[in-house]
Amino acid sequence: MANAPASFAVIPAELMRVHLFGAVHGPFVAIPLPEGCTLFTYMFLHGDVFHLLSNMLFLWVFGDNVEDAMGHLRFIAFYLACGAAGALAHAFAHPTSTQPLIGASGAVAGVIAAYLLLHPRARVWVLAFRIIPLRIAAVWVLGAWAATQFVMLLLGPREVAWWAHIGGMAAGAVLILFLRRPGVRLFDRARLALD
Repeated sequence: MANAPASFAVIPAELMRVHLFGAVHGPFVAIPLPEGCTLFTYMFLHGDVFHLLSNMLFLWVFGDNVEDAMGHLRFIAFYLACGAAGALAHAFAHPTSTQPLIGASGAVAGVIAAYLLLHPRARVWVLAFRIIPLRIAAVWVLGAWAATQFVMLLLGPREVAWWAHIGGMAAGAVLILFLRRPGVRLFDRARLALD
């Protein structure tokens, strides 16, 4: 039963129906659950407390402004769609993988992309060299974060689902165009005072 949470993770080979050597789940106990539901359940599981806290920090800092731009119900649909898009991007990139995918990073990456399109000039606090507090435009901080995902896709550790981040970002960038409230403009043109 200790491995039962893996049944709520996205397992690309199972999602894509690619069976290798007859064993998809390996040592995991399967809980009967339609495989498509894992596109949503996986984002509520995390590998450790640091993984959970880092995702929730980004969601806390940037999510409320994105939610304000679209409303509560649209934001929930947006968040879940970005997470599902992240899982699908990962599964398409690794269709034979039996490694479970967990975490809200794809959904949070969608929030970051939406924030970047809504408020690129908003000033956010960062810690330069982990000790020097600086307040700089979001376009530099979040743009660097987005670029890093592509660099890490090529050079980073394989156990991180970089494609999930990229898929979530792409979904967030597209969905904000359609889900924002009427009158909410992009690129800070009708920005509230955030300073």
